Amino acid sequence: MATFRYASMSRRAALTAAALAAMATVAGCTAKTGGDAKGDMALGAGADAKITVVEYASVTCGHCAVWNEEVWPEFKTKYVDTKKVRFVFREFPTPPQDIAAAGFLIARCAGEDKYFDVVHDIMASQKEWAAGVAPRTTLFRAAAAAGLSQEQTEVCIRDKAAIEEMSDRIEAGIDAGVTGTPTFLVNGTKVVDSSLSGLSQAIDAELAKK
Repeated sequence: MATFRYASMSRRAALTAAALAAMATVAGCTAKTGGDAKGDMALGAGADAKITVVEYASVTCGHCAVWNEEVWPEFKTKYVDTKKVRFVFREFPTPPQDIAAAGFLIARCAGEDKYFDVVHDIMASQKEWAAGVAPRTTLFRAAAAAGLSQEQTEVCIRDKAAIEEMSDRIEAGIDAGVTGTPTFLVNGTKVVDSSLSGLSQAIDAELAKK
């Protein structure tokens, strides 16, 4: 699990600064309209689902990328596609947090229907970063694949309202006790074992309840 602790004296300032730093790093996301930056991004069952699985993750987190590649496909098939659970993804940027913030802003700008595709695309790009490809290059590529022009992408990360809303979500995660990524909650209870078997044990126990 990747860990990241924000300065305790001013969490809001640190969070906002991290997001704003994305402007200089990517220089290059207004979304078409800034994107729908309010609320959770979710897949599977609706808001009235019996089981809600929340993942706090970062597009720059190596452990998150591994989980996304190795566990997510089967987890999605078993629980999300069957609508047995509501799967909620919550942003929790980890170093380099400017890249993570930019990635999440781009995903929001792409729209709800493409949000997860962009997140997964950026996570998969970590292998390219390790090979020397600049993150900025892969962020713009992910944006283009989602239908955002370069101009839209450059404006996207300057959307101060979206940055503020993301800061609120991150701070809520901190208040909930999240200190690293990925962190999984099943109906509000943290699950230490994030393997498919570990998550299945927690989910199936909830499903068995009347």
